[in-house]
Amino acid sequence: MTALQDARTSTLARNYDPLPVTLVSGEGSWVTDTDGRRYLDLLSAYSALNFGHRHPALVAAAHAQLDRLTLTSRAFDHDLLHPFADRLASLVGPLVTGTPMVLPMNTGAEAVETAIKAARKWGYDVKGVPDGHARIVVVDGNFHGRTTTIVSFSADPDAHDGFGPYTPGFVRVPYGDAAALEAALDEHTVAVLLEPVQGEQGVVVPPADYLPAVRAACTAADVLLVVDEIQSGLGRTGSTLASELWGVRPDLVTLGKALGGGIVPVSAVVGRDDVLGVLTAGTHGSTFGGNPLACAVGMAVVDLLATGEPQARARELGARMGERLDVLVDEGRLAAVRRVGLWAGMDVAPGRPGGPTTGRELCGRLLERGVLAKDTHGRTIRIAPPLTMSTADLDTALDHLADALP
Repeated sequence: MTALQDARTSTLARNYDPLPVTLVSGEGSWVTDTDGRRYLDLLSAYSALNFGHRHPALVAAAHAQLDRLTLTSRAFDHDLLHPFADRLASLVGPLVTGTPMVLPMNTGAEAVETAIKAARKWGYDVKGVPDGHARIVVVDGNFHGRTTTIVSFSADPDAHDGFGPYTPGFVRVPYGDAAALEAALDEHTVAVLLEPVQGEQGVVVPPADYLPAVRAACTAADVLLVVDEIQSGLGRTGSTLASELWGVRPDLVTLGKALGGGIVPVSAVVGRDDVLGVLTAGTHGSTFGGNPLACAVGMAVVDLLATGEPQARARELGARMGERLDVLVDEGRLAAVRRVGLWAGMDVAPGRPGGPTTGRELCGRLLERGVLAKDTHGRTIRIAPPLTMSTADLDTALDHLADALP
């Protein structure tokens, strides 16, 4: 069965509509399909492959741990659990408020659900919000996962519609409007949850004064600032966390995707110990969260980031990519580009003769030229090349992009 075959002949649920390519191997920035054709990967599994396919240090860590121990459940400790928490706290702790604590989970959505639960319980146990009345302020255009609680406050009809009844306790305000967010805070508000850069929405970057104003409003109202850095974190924006770009320290940060090195699902919530500390034995858990294999890979990822080299590489390649993309906008071949670090969202110019009319069409043209990217929200595509990509490979990919935009 390949992606080119009729999906109706497959037993696989059809909740995805992938591009017509079936991949069998990958190395660095390159992947190979069933016909032996090679492609440059500009998606990086939505930033899960920040370090490329099969990074040697990450594969070595996984191989070594596979020969030792892969799962204990949290009924027992293992020898990597506390070292993983310590190393991640050392990397991210200085970027959040308070004394850092780490709660490991598996997927990004689980990390967000964990942060929601912790914020609510902190609101009841510490802030004194009446039981059942906790409110969390979220923003338009958000994407935090696809669990029933999370889609309850999504404005995306595909993610939201048809999955009710919806979980109450969320108030949505416009993204980028700090005044509207501050006005939504009241005595029952326990947290603000947002992405510093909205990846799924097309790499939407907020106004320069937005996050600092949100931080100030949360502090004044005794409200937790929970920042979702599952896509934007761990080097993608040229810094360890995107929130650093605005000098903002959240109270809790959710991490995932790149934390697993593209090998295993690994996520975590990192933040104030007085907040995560309200989750006591029996109130939250995960059989696989913080498993030995995940910790081995996660520590290797942290070691790569601790050098600062991936972040610097994202800044260097991002500047080069930005220059090329800005030219395409100036020439009218793209309608708009939004970018930060080695991450960009671009809108096609549908009225341009011979040009693509949708993001999907542009992705198809790139596929024909040996480049993988992904469309979102109609006429937008987003690219997130591996932070380890060579300058020559990045130039090749951008040459193909220019060729696909006559």
